[in-house]
Amino acid sequence: MTTTAISAARTRTAPRWRSVPEADAALVETLHSTLHLPRVVCGLLVARGYGNVEDARRFLRPRLEHVSAPDSLTDASRAIDRIADAVRKQQTIFIHGDYDVDGMSSTALLTRVLRHLGAQHVVPWVPHRLTDGYDLTNNGVAAARACGAQLVVTCDCGTSARAQVDELMRAGIDVIVTDHHLPGHGLPPAYAVVNPRRTDCISTDKDLAAVGVIYKLALGLCDAMGVSRAFVHEQLDLVALATIADVAPLRGENRVLVRYGLRMLGETRNAGLRALVRSSGLEGKPLTAGRVGFVLAPRLNAAGRIGDAKLGLSLLLAQTDAEANVIARQLEELNRDRQSIDQAVLSDALRQVDATDLSETYGLVLANEGWHAGVIGIVASRVVEQTSRPTVLVAVDNGVGKGSGRSIPSFDLHAALGACADCFDRYGGHRAAAGLTMPSSMLPMFRERFADYARSSLSADDLVPELRIDLRVPASEVGEELETLLKHFEPFGIGNAAPTLALDGVRLATGPRKIGKDGVRFQVDLPTRTMDAIAWGLPSGSARLDLASAVDLAFRLERDDYRGASTLQLRVQAVRAAGATESPASVQSR
Repeated sequence: MTTTAISAARTRTAPRWRSVPEADAALVETLHSTLHLPRVVCGLLVARGYGNVEDARRFLRPRLEHVSAPDSLTDASRAIDRIADAVRKQQTIFIHGDYDVDGMSSTALLTRVLRHLGAQHVVPWVPHRLTDGYDLTNNGVAAARACGAQLVVTCDCGTSARAQVDELMRAGIDVIVTDHHLPGHGLPPAYAVVNPRRTDCISTDKDLAAVGVIYKLALGLCDAMGVSRAFVHEQLDLVALATIADVAPLRGENRVLVRYGLRMLGETRNAGLRALVRSSGLEGKPLTAGRVGFVLAPRLNAAGRIGDAKLGLSLLLAQTDAEANVIARQLEELNRDRQSIDQAVLSDALRQVDATDLSETYGLVLANEGWHAGVIGIVASRVVEQTSRPTVLVAVDNGVGKGSGRSIPSFDLHAALGACADCFDRYGGHRAAAGLTMPSSMLPMFRERFADYARSSLSADDLVPELRIDLRVPASEVGEELETLLKHFEPFGIGNAAPTLALDGVRLATGPRKIGKDGVRFQVDLPTRTMDAIAWGLPSGSARLDLASAVDLAFRLERDDYRGASTLQLRVQAVRAAGATESPASVQSR
């Protein structure tokens, strides 16, 4: 196969359209008559699993009282009692976080709450990605000992650090692990392990980000010490930021926490978050989950990826605007540098892809000496977008490989790494994303075994990108009222994607006009109006957009706010010839 042919193989191809099965008519009518919502909206509720009236109400009107009590987390009561005792006795509490947004935010939240409760000796600490490594490592143990810690609380890490936890416990330093990563082979011998993914955890909601675990613990601490919960609720802006940044599913309790937190973020009292919003150009704009995930979070993440995560933690703990503004400017520069490094690593990774026969390769392991370990996760995501294959990138330095992987919906990445576990010094993560450390000498074996596992687990059909159509809508109903009602489904993200709607057999009112590098803008004829439409990066194989032919459009209904004007438009995701057939989609949440 030539390089040209292989490059074409990874060119984005038109996705397979799959429609959610038509909603149960009786459930739709019940919701319509009880909630007095249009049938199209009720159909979407039913399709997303909210066919029960009470479930639909809770989804549309999430409230903090819907979040389960702290003691629904196994070991939470034990952890709360120990932390409260440490505060009362003014013991030194070492808070060990992680270098991503969830880890920084969890550490900042717990630090703020403990200081609010009167703790005088709180030492927040997050590792440096390159020099300290991931999780509670020997460097973290040394830092805890150096500050004279009597209690160590981990945030967003610790579940896999059995040896380090054991060392601290043997030294008489109690360790409380708070985390949300999948336990590997047994729990660490800590004083308490608070992790919703413990197999024996009674919590029904397993999807909390680490910051959500800390939020619940903080509520329990206030109760244990007879203090109002108000200060903890004021930290929901941090909870929303980290939950979105960590790509936690925005359903269940996460949906509640993010819905409230986004409201608070626009008027935050946190000097660091105010500075971050200002420096990113979002001041005065609605703070949606999308803007938090794609604009705010990368700037904060840049500290942990190519700098020192302590800079990001300092921002979240800043007390004054002057202090926070200086740090926010530093993060802005780091983010620009990170983008340049991203692009260089991506170009190199895609050259490796182009030298691979994708028709025979269902899972990719790409590696190189000199890649920056801080950006390989981002780049892995982009390779997955280009190839529709689970991908692991490994940055090699002095014989040690640090890897980060991303997956596709039909592939369990954590299970795949488990099947290759003897190649690694350590690994962890979940179905969609994971990390690892390994001797570089094991790369050939890992590459071969990962590819074999993917080939045995996936079919060629699994590698075709899929577009899930939530609802086919009559053209007459596409307008302002529908867009307003769909806002009640926000915040959108993993587990609660913005609805993808479909219009059948529409005609263009104006021909497509090219914009930017790969965008087109045009207008479509609807029964009551002509509506603007925009599409970016339409994949190869899409139907031709012209005035002569009717097409089916898959789109999201959104507002375009430009220079003070707000107009409704179709954000087109796919185009096909009118009347093409498709297969029914799974009704699983995305």
